[in-house]
Amino acid sequence: MALRFHFHPRNHFRGLLIYAAGDTAAALLLHQFSVGRLLGMALVGGLLYSLEVPTYFSWIDRQVPPAPGLTRRLGRAALSLLYFNPLWIARHMLFIKLFSGHADQISTGLLLVALRSFLLNVPVSFAANYLIQNHVPPRRRFLASALFSGLMAVYYALSATWLK
Repeated sequence: MALRFHFHPRNHFRGLLIYAAGDTAAALLLHQFSVGRLLGMALVGGLLYSLEVPTYFSWIDRQVPPAPGLTRRLGRAALSLLYFNPLWIARHMLFIKLFSGHADQISTGLLLVALRSFLLNVPVSFAANYLIQNHVPPRRRFLASALFSGLMAVYYALSATWLK
């Protein structure tokens, strides 16, 4: 089945602002702010994530249509959590390193940090994705997910430092 990308200017704008804001908050907390990082993460949020996330959420809707029943709802949350997996987190951390001017710090070690980050965050992430997939209308899911991801950007940035 072919993927159907969802191009919505409002999603691109929201992704640009929300992901940039979340990462900027993390960068400021860690005293690692840079304009390059801000612009790079804004582009990633506004161009990449704003296409990927709604497309994946649409795929979830086709695989497990929203319906009553705990099993279906848990399945939708689990599929969402599968998308935001350690590889996604490692890629996000790679973007941070790249746009911060620290390409020399990109290594397979990011995968271990991402795995630790993912495992520590599963209960919170599962609960948030359960709510997003089962209680947020489809046209608002990207916004809800981006807001949660903006908060998680702070966690990912801090975990990249704390979980080395």
